[in-house]
Amino acid sequence: MECPNKEKNLNRCNCSYPSCSRKGLCCECLHYHLRNRQLPACCFPDDVEKTYDRSFEKFAELVMKGKI
Repeated sequence: MECPNKEKNLNRCNCSYPSCSRKGLCCECLHYHLRNRQLPACCFPDDVEKTYDRSFEKFAELVMKGKI
């Protein structure tokens, strides 16, 4: 079953990974990243997201620096 919100979600998705199969499928994206001790792209500023370091540690670092 396709997500009924996929098009709306795509407008807000900042994932820069070209072949990501989860773009616009927020539930699948969140489950995937949490399983890998990461957060999805939408939790990071664009410049940090492009590094593909979506770890909890990177997120905490950005919070401590006041960047998020």
